[in-house]
Amino acid sequence: MSKEPIIGIDLGTTNSCAAIVEGDHQTVKLIPYKGGEYTIPSIFAIDDKGNELIGYEAKRQWQLNPRNTVYGAKRLVGRSYKTDVVDTMRKVVAYSIRASQKGDVLLDVGKKEFSLQEISARILNKIRDVASNYLRVPVKRAVVTVPAYFTDRQRQAVKDAGKLIDLEVVRIINEPTAASLAYGVGKGKKETVCVYDLGGGTFDVSIIEIRDRVFEVKSTGGDIFLGGIDFDNAMIHHVLKDFAAKTGIDLSSDPVAMQRIKDLAERTKCDLSSREEVPFNIPFITMTAQGQPLNIEMKFTRKILEQLTAHLVDRTLQMVAKVLVDSGLATSQIDEVILVGGQTRMPIVQDRLQKFFGKAPNKNVHPDEAVAIGAALYAHSLEDDTNLRIQLLDVIPMAIGLEKAGGSFHVVFPRNAAIPNAKQILATTSFDNQTELAMRIYQGDNDMVERNELLGNFTFSGIRPDRAGKVQVEITFDVNVEGILTMRARDPDSGREMKTTVRVTQS
Repeated sequence: MSKEPIIGIDLGTTNSCAAIVEGDHQTVKLIPYKGGEYTIPSIFAIDDKGNELIGYEAKRQWQLNPRNTVYGAKRLVGRSYKTDVVDTMRKVVAYSIRASQKGDVLLDVGKKEFSLQEISARILNKIRDVASNYLRVPVKRAVVTVPAYFTDRQRQAVKDAGKLIDLEVVRIINEPTAASLAYGVGKGKKETVCVYDLGGGTFDVSIIEIRDRVFEVKSTGGDIFLGGIDFDNAMIHHVLKDFAAKTGIDLSSDPVAMQRIKDLAERTKCDLSSREEVPFNIPFITMTAQGQPLNIEMKFTRKILEQLTAHLVDRTLQMVAKVLVDSGLATSQIDEVILVGGQTRMPIVQDRLQKFFGKAPNKNVHPDEAVAIGAALYAHSLEDDTNLRIQLLDVIPMAIGLEKAGGSFHVVFPRNAAIPNAKQILATTSFDNQTELAMRIYQGDNDMVERNELLGNFTFSGIRPDRAGKVQVEITFDVNVEGILTMRARDPDSGREMKTTVRVTQS
């Protein structure tokens, strides 16, 4: 490959992978990692000698070094520290999470502090290095996927992570949309599909109409705090409760014991997809006060796992129902249900979807690889000399708007508004000789702004002084194809203009 390729990257919560379209026959290939694996764990660590470890190297030492090993970071990227999500994460991870001066999230790892963008950049860099070694050319451009339910801030944070390592994120596309490309490109399909994407850390569902090479998203929804990690946590909680009942010892404050339980819980969960019963034994998990070694000795059945996680499966189906209503379609109008994400291998997930839609889910795409393959196909369609033209018509996952007087939410773009999209509103001054206009921009689906995510403050200064209500400012909101918001303000009388991509400034 002589020219600089654009690769597709699936930056996942638990695992990441990359793919490329090669040769004239447009074969999509997953980029292999040494040892024949195609996925790289999205884990970053610093060992006791101060070395940075990423991927398998980080995962291997996780049990012994849980406090300096970062996993699940994608759940924190682009978030303010003061959110429920960050609160919940702090309770379940061993690494330290704290607030920066700006109110963003900082992690302390191996005596150094890292922003989430820096952690994501390290993982992206590892994927890029693996791809460059495989392709034998430097990789400088990529299409990167994100959960459909990511906010503007989170999308911006992923782009910023790319900038930190000089990787141009040519385009950000939504994971379910990418999976639909892996399913439908080049097959001349005319279908409406439901992509059910239950990964390690996030859940997305999108209704997508495929008309040959046009992929139109009708509606989307999700929960970026619902995924395989939560299924693991339900098992871990059950094990801790059982052990405490038998021994009176609470293991939750012992990071090494917790890491051993976590590892086995994840393996057991996977085994229970193909078996009805699996032993759950960990020797020498702790000691009694008298110095006697204690073991964990239990059995997990598929039925117990299903009972422990039923509420999680229910939450995914409630979201499926909501997204169907938003699309205006009935279950009978959905031609195929496409499964994406490792957690969809769980038999109960497939059974419940089959009952919901009245048809068995389609397993034609690989649940762990479809997103990277779709990203690579889309990347290929952006190349100058391509003969693959794909049109993506996507939507924004939740409303974007302004704070109105009294703290209510004035919606500028409703949920599932098509993108790219632009809207104009006229604002007027509210007091005499006002020279600047300040707005707070939010994203979310709640009627009250404080329940939504603050995207940032936008201030338009230099307004000519006059009586209240005399001066008008024309404000244009522009959401691009990646779901990232830019704003322009113009004084129609003076022609003065100002433009900004909404950056978050915590106030």
